[in-house]
Amino acid sequence: MTQKVILLIASALGALTVMIGAFGAHALSATLQASNRVDTFETAVKYQMYHTLALLAVGMLLFRVEQPALQVAAWCFFIGIIIFSGSLYTLCMTGITWLGAITPIGGTLLIVGWGALFYAILKAL
Repeated sequence: MTQKVILLIASALGALTVMIGAFGAHALSATLQASNRVDTFETAVKYQMYHTLALLAVGMLLFRVEQPALQVAAWCFFIGIIIFSGSLYTLCMTGITWLGAITPIGGTLLIVGWGALFYAILKAL
């Protein structure tokens, strides 16, 4: 994934996070309250934004550092967001509870992404 692609994905995910959060707060509010999933939806939005910012930081760091572990971090953050937040959004919208079993895979990828970022910084600076 190139630096430009990382920054474009982070920018798009940032905008998408705001849209999803607003959609949940307004259009889905009654549905989320009725299914008792407001907290789950908010967790998905928060983690998506946190890791979108992490992805943006990786893209910015690539201006100064060429470290292969940054590519690992970028992929882990991107795929982790999709699996972690995506599975929670789908759970909230559909009520399919087995999706909760997929969420930790995304969480693990997010953790690995932070580890790869730590390693890249340790080695490069």
